[in-house]
Amino acid sequence: IMTDLKQSYSVRLNDGHFMPVLGFGTYAPDHTPKSQAAEATKVAIDVGFRHIDSAYLYQNEEEVGQAIWEKIADGTVKREDIFYTTKLWATFLRPELVRPALESSLKKLGLDYVDLFIIHVPFAMKAGEELLPKNASGEIILETVDLCDTWEALEKCKDAGLTKSIGVSNFNHKLLELILNKPGLKYKPTCNQVECHPYLNQSKLLEFCKSKDIVLVAYSALGSQRDPQWVDPDSPHLLEEPILKSIAKKHSRSPGQVALRYQLQRGVVVLAKSFSEKRIKENFQIFDFELTPEDVKAIDGLNRNLRYDKLQFAANHPYFPFSEEY
Repeated sequence: IMTDLKQSYSVRLNDGHFMPVLGFGTYAPDHTPKSQAAEATKVAIDVGFRHIDSAYLYQNEEEVGQAIWEKIADGTVKREDIFYTTKLWATFLRPELVRPALESSLKKLGLDYVDLFIIHVPFAMKAGEELLPKNASGEIILETVDLCDTWEALEKCKDAGLTKSIGVSNFNHKLLELILNKPGLKYKPTCNQVECHPYLNQSKLLEFCKSKDIVLVAYSALGSQRDPQWVDPDSPHLLEEPILKSIAKKHSRSPGQVALRYQLQRGVVVLAKSFSEKRIKENFQIFDFELTPEDVKAIDGLNRNLRYDKLQFAANHPYFPFSEEY
């Protein structure tokens, strides 16, 4: 782990680039005004976040890019201080669509490169401009694209300098092996961004990723925003968990800070999403306390393989990631 003067702790990726271990998530449900993403991103940069996570799917890259540029213009950061991630959406997995999709994100952002470009989900949806292409009965239309072909197109984006690093998201260990064992592989995935929190701690996938020098990046680390489009409204609230609350109380911290710190201590890069100024500040204050081995063990004990984001609509796709144990 490398630190600079600003205490933005970073981890070295397998391609030699550095990723700050705490990232700011920018996804918000459709009913949230996109302008809030710009405001929240500016607050996040002000409090010290340097790793910003977005995606084509979130449809907020113009706002997030504008926030980054405002913070560059006022001297808070330089472009090279920011680690920005975007994601290749499922409708662009055909190899010939990969670079145009990245270029479209870059144009919205006003950036000439991103720091990380990842495959958002392993299964393809029908190619085209529609984000969620549906048939007459309202079901999402999937298609099969060879992930190895998609990966080669990401490698070309890296070689072209449009992204510094490339990786994946929502992959299980079998799908990772598919890429790792690809004949003529030029670059390994640097990371696998997956849902990860005390109710779904991903210990087996984490162990696998560590053995391959792939960083595990945690989304929904504070539970989930429970967007009804993706998540069952009856799922339990992670931050109401009594064990997290009691550990938090002992350290005079919040349950959210404990959930984030837990990931850092197990070598997971963690994303924290909030659009509230108070909580954005709070989420960054996780470098100045430490959980005891007993705390970590108690939090490990909360694992119940509870997945908030089940992606159930893709359950019959050959690359559906959640039918394997890890």
